[in-house]
Amino acid sequence: MSEVRNLINITDFTIEEIDELIDVANDIVADHAAYEDICRHKKLATLFFEPSTRTRLSFEAAMLEMGGTVLGFSEAGSSSAAKGESVSDTIQTVCCYADIIAMRHPKEGAPIVGARRTTVPIINAGDGGHFHPTQTLTDLLTIKRKKGRLDNMTVGLCGDLKFGRTVHSLIEAMLRYENIKFVLISPEELRIPEHVRTEVLVKNNIDFVETTSLEDAMPQLDVLYMTRVQRERFFNEADYIRLKDSYILTPDKLDTAKKDLTILHPLPRVNEISVKVDDDPRAAYFRQVQYGVYVRMALILTLLGIHVNEDGTTTCDND
Repeated sequence: MSEVRNLINITDFTIEEIDELIDVANDIVADHAAYEDICRHKKLATLFFEPSTRTRLSFEAAMLEMGGTVLGFSEAGSSSAAKGESVSDTIQTVCCYADIIAMRHPKEGAPIVGARRTTVPIINAGDGGHFHPTQTLTDLLTIKRKKGRLDNMTVGLCGDLKFGRTVHSLIEAMLRYENIKFVLISPEELRIPEHVRTEVLVKNNIDFVETTSLEDAMPQLDVLYMTRVQRERFFNEADYIRLKDSYILTPDKLDTAKKDLTILHPLPRVNEISVKVDDDPRAAYFRQVQYGVYVRMALILTLLGIHVNEDGTTTCDND
């Protein structure tokens, strides 16, 4: 079985590799035409065992923008998983059809199982409450374009920090940059998991505080990352109903915020950000969606080893 490069967790890439990938994404923004046919005759398989709008369509748009094609399924019920086929067998089968795979699965660790048997690059498009590395790349690109840097800032993470895989991945990514402080804002029941607190934040000597008050945290934040309380992660409907409106960002709550605050949200939004905030210049969550296409284009190229040279020609590491 040949060696392939996968992205399962954001830590699979060094910060130097992340910075290079962001540079490619920025080049795509600046010179989109240079990338229009770069993946011609390449096929992306999107294996989504769990519903998705932005992530699935973003991957598909990314491949189509580069002249490639897409195959796959959008729910487990329309695949052989409904007949009892294992993730391992599904991956080994799809490798016969595609050059690269993006997979979302409700079970934590499923992409790791797939990666053990894959013969083509596999991208974790989200696994349960575990990781969501391509959303993190999207977040990093958005922050870099809005703030001009990825270091020396205070990042507020608000909402469901227990089950929020985007939160866990963003923490793992940003703690590797200099002088990052996290403010973790959540109800007691949805605090950051203990393993993230001890094995990630404390172990790496990262500056962080935990609070239940968004209003108290607001004045110090350079980035505010809002998240929804995820109904699909709760076993008890009553607990979800009790916690779902814990934080609602409204214009008045931004009165004490910095003028250059960047407001992010991985979406979908339920009601944790008022639609009245959408017109605030600090709201960046819909631009974040667009940047997700560019960063996934850059990721596909990186994992396939395809490069655009300064003279406009392309090269592939596997040729």
